[in-house]
Amino acid sequence: MFLRQFKYLLAVVDEEHFGRAAERCNVTQPSLSVGIKQLELEIGVPIFLRGRGQRFHGLTPEGERVVKWARNVVGHCEAMRDEIAEMRGNLSGRLRMGAMPSMSPVLPVLLQLVRKQHPNVVMDVRFLGNDAMKTGLNNFSLDAALTYLDTAELGRRNSLKIYTEKLCVLVPDTEEFRNRASITWREVADLPLAMLRPAIHERRFVDTIFDKVGRHPRPQVESESILHLMFQVQFGGLCTIIPEHFTRMPGLHRGTKALQVVEPVVSQDVGLFWAEGELMTPIASILVSAVKDLNKRGGLDLILNDPRTESPSTWPSSAPNELPFSIDLGSSRRPRPVKA
Repeated sequence: MFLRQFKYLLAVVDEEHFGRAAERCNVTQPSLSVGIKQLELEIGVPIFLRGRGQRFHGLTPEGERVVKWARNVVGHCEAMRDEIAEMRGNLSGRLRMGAMPSMSPVLPVLLQLVRKQHPNVVMDVRFLGNDAMKTGLNNFSLDAALTYLDTAELGRRNSLKIYTEKLCVLVPDTEEFRNRASITWREVADLPLAMLRPAIHERRFVDTIFDKVGRHPRPQVESESILHLMFQVQFGGLCTIIPEHFTRMPGLHRGTKALQVVEPVVSQDVGLFWAEGELMTPIASILVSAVKDLNKRGGLDLILNDPRTESPSTWPSSAPNELPFSIDLGSSRRPRPVKA
């Protein structure tokens, strides 16, 4: 039984096709099939449901269990390599991060914590729903996930609060809103709205607020992209509901204005989640330790409320990819892997 056989098996399950799995593993399709057949003979059970061609026809009940163990074996082997590399000071793996799309503006701040200490680590960011993040944490294809702390979809996980997400309404900067700083949810329901699609978590959360105030708006535009909704305000004359941090990172578009939403004022706590287990991956433990250190210094809420992030037009044009602030971790030692 060899590690490469487990990798062949996982590639077939992930790709749902033997030919694509062989390409992913950089082997011929016959070599991959022989490796999996040898694994079945050694274990003594069929793993795949048989069919014609290279298509994936599913797993046998025994195969489901073998795949689960294979993910554990491969995941722990990769974690072992990363930990040895971290001990030698040359960690160069991948931080595989799942996140809700609304959290994209704050991710550079968090990932900067790891990049400053380990510049050779590749940041692999995937914008996913909670179901996909749960699957990724379960099968070790994700090291960590960033989503709302009150969600139940991820199951029982280790978690750590990072910041509080507040909502605001983005409106055209016209005479109608010129002297206003706030607006009620009942008033928002009467605006011409562009909103996220109903299946998206953030939209479902907003819908519950409208339910509480007894209003049910009918959006004129729906999208999965918050930036697209912001463009609808800038160029289409509509209004939209966005996380408040979008007004600072990336910043307000010209011709738009943000209003605080009241009656009620609502917010959601956002946290970092990572898989349960005896040992975290070294890269995940570095991120967790860095976030804990950040929280001791005031947390991400302090950064999001920093006045320097309120006017993106003043940021240096010579370094558009650099935030106008940095996170000083001081002279503390590099965080060591921690037990989950």
